[in-house]
Amino acid sequence: MLQNIRIILINTFHPGNIGSAARAMKTMGLSDLCLVSPQRFPAPEADSMAAGALDVLENARLFETLDEAIADCSLVIGTSARTRTHSFSRPMLDAEHCAEQLLSESQQAPVALVFGQETMGLTNSELEKCHFHTSIDANPEYPVLNVASAIQILCYEIYKASLKEADSYANDKPEHAYPLNKELELFYEHLESTLTDINFIIKQHPGLVMTRLRRFFNRARPEAKELSMLRGILGAVQKSAKKQ
Repeated sequence: MLQNIRIILINTFHPGNIGSAARAMKTMGLSDLCLVSPQRFPAPEADSMAAGALDVLENARLFETLDEAIADCSLVIGTSARTRTHSFSRPMLDAEHCAEQLLSESQQAPVALVFGQETMGLTNSELEKCHFHTSIDANPEYPVLNVASAIQILCYEIYKASLKEADSYANDKPEHAYPLNKELELFYEHLESTLTDINFIIKQHPGLVMTRLRRFFNRARPEAKELSMLRGILGAVQKSAKKQ
């Protein structure tokens, strides 16, 4: 199960944090490190901080966009101290339940835990691509964690959950077959084009319609067959609209 859990770092500023992430991962049995547009990599600082985890660092995969990094994932969890953006509350998991969710769903497809840039974290658009968000309990007067420290804590929670629940996860396969992220993105594109065709969305003034709908469907988490049915409905709506 741990092999199917992907740690993704976006636009990391300091290469030392990439090395520290590799070390934190290997310590907790994780190995799939993905980097989205790091500002400097490879770099000697990353090698130095990775210490005995150079194999994780050397096998790290590079992507230009988050969409590419999560295309084959059925579950994406973003790390954020923010619980509201665009005045929307977002589905949150604490660190323990985040680990359990990742382990459970990693049995059917790759899953991802995403970390943003050191200075600003994940952007709103990046958070919208996540099914859930997670945060680490900290002093409310100063809830600030270095990204490497956050990675270590969450990787520890994942490893701890894997030891505690190894037998139950092995015997309890997930009930639902969720679509991969690339399939979900195609659905969102289809939904937006359909709503534009019937003038529910005005191109010049789209507002927050798609943001709200993304949040709704990410929360609802339709299964693969349900998503296929929804695509069929959208296709029928488009055909009907063209006849009028």
